[in-house]
Amino acid sequence: MWSAAACRRFSSPRLAGARAALRDRRCSPSLSLSLLALLLGGCTVGPNYVRPTTDAPADYKESANFKAAQPSDDIAKGKWWEVYGDPQLNALEEQVAVSNQTLKAAQAQFAQARAAIRTVRAAYFPTVTGSASATGTRQSQNRALYGTGSPLTYADYQLPPIDVAWEPDVWGRVRRSVEAARAEAQATAADLAGTELSLQAELALDYFQLRGLDSQQQLLDSTVTSYQRAFDLTGSRYKGGVASAVDVAQAQTQLETTRAQAADIAVDRAAFEHAIAVLVGKPPAEFAQPLAPLTLPPPAIPPGLPSLLLERRPDIAAAERRVQEANAQIGVARAAYFPIFSLTGGGGFESSQIHNLLSGPSGFWSLAGSAAELIFDGGLRRGITEQARASYDKSVDTYRQTTLTAFQEVEDNLAALRILEKEAGIQQGAVAAAEHSLELSNNRYKGGVANYLEVTTAQSAALGDERAAVDILTRRMAASVLLIKALGGGWSASQLPTL
Repeated sequence: MWSAAACRRFSSPRLAGARAALRDRRCSPSLSLSLLALLLGGCTVGPNYVRPTTDAPADYKESANFKAAQPSDDIAKGKWWEVYGDPQLNALEEQVAVSNQTLKAAQAQFAQARAAIRTVRAAYFPTVTGSASATGTRQSQNRALYGTGSPLTYADYQLPPIDVAWEPDVWGRVRRSVEAARAEAQATAADLAGTELSLQAELALDYFQLRGLDSQQQLLDSTVTSYQRAFDLTGSRYKGGVASAVDVAQAQTQLETTRAQAADIAVDRAAFEHAIAVLVGKPPAEFAQPLAPLTLPPPAIPPGLPSLLLERRPDIAAAERRVQEANAQIGVARAAYFPIFSLTGGGGFESSQIHNLLSGPSGFWSLAGSAAELIFDGGLRRGITEQARASYDKSVDTYRQTTLTAFQEVEDNLAALRILEKEAGIQQGAVAAAEHSLELSNNRYKGGVANYLEVTTAQSAALGDERAAVDILTRRMAASVLLIKALGGGWSASQLPTL
């Protein structure tokens, strides 16, 4: 295969000389073989692809504060959600790959990109057409030169004939087009993996949000039961002349307010349940998720090395593949500067009588070759080449920005997990203090030392702290899912098809 530099040196005057040599019967065998090798092998113009460099940090900023995980806590390859040990989540995630319509659309898009490779590869091969014909002709007796020897009527039969046309890929235009189509198909495959990962992560987020609401519901239901007892006690004390009507009104207000909060949870829960139904490909009316409060904190997720992130993230792989596609398009644009070679041929049988149609004298054939070069285009090829180079520069910048964004997402969620874990410990202390304060206020009220306002204030503080603790746990679960997504979910660029 010729180098790009050799291609550039093979200028138009030399091509003209080569064509003249082909016409010359004294052309040497070595020159003929060289020209044949040029037509069959050719060269590939345009720059060869080199992956763009990125500034990957040696380590994550948050890794020093991140607790190392046990080997059993590592991200599962493919089925990363199994790290949470939740059978219900596992069952839901399995349905995404089978029933989600968005994922099916992405799969169809990948199939379309893969078929496009076959379309471009077809240009490697000649086109062959064949046909058969039978015609009968009767000449006019009044035509000029009638009766000079040609028959009045005659028939003409042709079989097949076959026509062959081929444009050798001398300058690598087809090879670069195939390279671009293959890179785009691989990018689409990475897009498919990214779509699947996003849908899986969205399902996990919705699932843990739903379970967080179930924890809120459980907390509010138990609080309503506790407040109902307090209201009944206050009513008994009022009847006994110990408590005032104000105390009864305050207890009832606290009870009804909490009941309203418990009822309001159902609005958000229904929305998350419907979202999960759509993600698993089911109508919301046919899907129901049982009550399942959050109980365990998220597992530790090892972040690994930043350099590995370039191989783990489907969106990074897709961006990198599109860099190669843009690079190949430069070669396609450059190939337009060089001549186009064409070979055509045909053959078959033709006779006026069908009984000797397939005999030797009835055969015919033709073979021709041509070369054409565009002399003036008003800057069209230059403009197309500059467009291709600008597109390449844009794809490189997009690739590097995608990489930076990936590092940011990992750092964000590592920081969120670290800070939320610390916050959860502090919040548990606040919950314990609020519960102790509520116990003291109840004792003071029963002893006649305090009014019921002090009790309701302590109740509100305790409920607020407990709900905040549940919210922090839900956010920790969400941050762990987002971290796994930011790390690529166990995906690897080695899973890209070779095509």
